[in-house]
Amino acid sequence: MRKITLSAPSKINLTLEILGRRPDGFHDLTSIIVSVDLNDEIDIEESDILQFNCDGLGIDDKYNLANIAALRLQDLYKVRTGAKITVSKKIPSSAGLGGGSSDAASVLIGLNKLWKLGLSIEQLLPIASLIGSDVPFFLYCGTVMTQRRGEVLRRLPPANIKYAVIIFPELCISNKTSYMFSKVNSGHYTKGALTRKLEARIRGMGDIPSQLLFNVFDEISNDLFIEVKSLRQEFSDIWKNEIYLCGAGPSLYTLVESKENATALALLLNKKTGFNAYVVKPTKQIEWTTKSND
Repeated sequence: MRKITLSAPSKINLTLEILGRRPDGFHDLTSIIVSVDLNDEIDIEESDILQFNCDGLGIDDKYNLANIAALRLQDLYKVRTGAKITVSKKIPSSAGLGGGSSDAASVLIGLNKLWKLGLSIEQLLPIASLIGSDVPFFLYCGTVMTQRRGEVLRRLPPANIKYAVIIFPELCISNKTSYMFSKVNSGHYTKGALTRKLEARIRGMGDIPSQLLFNVFDEISNDLFIEVKSLRQEFSDIWKNEIYLCGAGPSLYTLVESKENATALALLLNKKTGFNAYVVKPTKQIEWTTKSND
């Protein structure tokens, strides 16, 4: 029986700017995103019917983006066979790390191979965009500049990042992404200048200066959640460099130059806060051929 195993990485946002509100009620964004090696594992096996299993997530399968991706691809291309999909979670859920979106992208990639659809990334991107705003990014991985709702992407050279330390405060926020965006007002809008400057610096193989890193939700999360503000302070007491929010939060991260320092920092954070801290490094971009990466 044929089986495909894929690692679904997580991500950090070096920038996340909101440019304004769209007529459809969503927001236009610009962001530079880097995939990192805190991974879920996806096993996809041949089966007569579509089966889905994801332990430890605590949500109904019908709301799971990976399951939605499988159903949508099967329906769109009238696939008559199925697949047994098993998601083993390591990425914390609702953490701002893109775990659900990454799982969905990996399922699209894996089923494209298993079902021998031969779809190019250009054919998969519109499907990914309908599932979630971060799903298109995870079809690329590496370092990417995204725009609008995440469906417009430009690949960049690898950002000059060695390691990052991420900490997740295990804060449960109902409908987190929608809730966070509901707190955005016109005073939070920017023109995307920091993202464009950082894009140019990355293209020039330059360093990643802290003054160009920005997340619109940093200030919003501090104002809304005392837990995030408190964790940020504990993080700052240990580490004097800049600390940033992952996506819409509530996870926080910082960039670190050496594995030794990153490991020591993660251990200190875990001991002081009791929360899980992760040492991660960037992952490579996915290489696509003209038709597919089968």
